[in-house]
Formats: sequence, C-alpha cells, structure tokens
Amino acid sequence: MQKLITIVAALTTILIFSASPVLAQQDGGNPQVTIQTNHGNIRLELYPREAPISVENFLQYARDGFYDGTIFHRVISHFMIQGGGMTPDMQRKPTREPIINEADNGLKNLRGTIAMARTNDVNSATAQFFINVEVNGSLDHTSTENSRTWGYAVFGQVVDGMDVVDDVRFVETNPNDVPLEPVIIKAVEIH
Repeated sequence: MQKLITIVAALTTILIFSASPVLAQQDGGNPQVTIQTNHGNIRLELYPREAPISVENFLQYARDGFYDGTIFHRVISHFMIQGGGMTPDMQRKPTREPIINEADNGLKNLRGTIAMARTNDVNSATAQFFINVEVNGSLDHTSTENSRTWGYAVFGQVVDGMDVVDDVRFVETNPNDVPLEPVIIKAVEIH
C-alpha cells in the first residue's frame, strides 16, 4: 500500500509540473530568470518542486512586466536587499491576491537565496521578494511539538551576479533603509 501511495504522489507531481509550460523546462532543469538592474544583472534559478506557488507567482508577475521599473526599496547591508513592489518615487504598485506561505519546504535562507517578502501575516506575500546577503537562519521555518515559526519562503538561488547583489547591499541608504540613489529593476527576463 505504501508503494502505491508513493507512486501516485510521484505521478501527481509529474502531471502538475508537466502541465505548466514555464515549469516544464525542455532540458528538465529548473526555470531561470535574470533581474536586470541599473547596477547589473542577477541571474536566478527557481525551485518549482519545493515552492511551486511562490515560483509561479513570481513568474506570473515577471510575465506581466510588473517588476519593470520597480526598485530595491529596502537595503540592509548585513541582512538582505528587498524589492519588486515600489516605484522610484516610493509608490506601492497594486498587486494580485496574497499567496500561501511555503516556508516549510525545507529550503533555508542562506546567502544568495531569494525569498518572498511578507508582513506579519504569515500568508501575505504578493510581489515583493528579497535576496539574502548573509545566512539568515532566523527567517527559516521551524516547527517543534509545541510551536511553529513560519518564516519566509525561499524559492530560488542566485546563480550569477552575486557581485551585483553585493554592490547593491552597500549602496548608501537613508535611515529607513531606502537607497539614496534608486536601484532600479529594469526588467525580469524569463529564460
């Protein structure tokens, strides 16, 4: 019986991923995107098996051109760089409905990972994301017999352009962690 359950679960996973044209890559690999900024390009590999909702959400915003012209609006040099929801004049862009938090997927907030930003509401992530510039274990999902800390859902990893991330992390900011000179996301290109 256990073997049958395992086989059904595996087939279900295959069907889900083969049904999506973006997630079912021709070479069988994970989807990749490039965040084009005025500081250079950041290439990401996304993890749809571990975070299918977060990956599809991010890719849909990219397909819609939502990220074009947004900024990295929160930069903390020894923590993370956050962007994807504000215009250069700090106006919040309207988003789709929030998604379910997938932080319990086993992925950790390590240096170079990308995760969904959210408010204190566990299931409030929309378009904003952040790239960890250090190991941020305090942002990971934890669960014990008596408690659960949801954390922040990691859904990918920088595979090229970490030098650009490091350049952005050290830009001069105001007391609210907003860069004095806008760090602009020109586009997010899906490969």
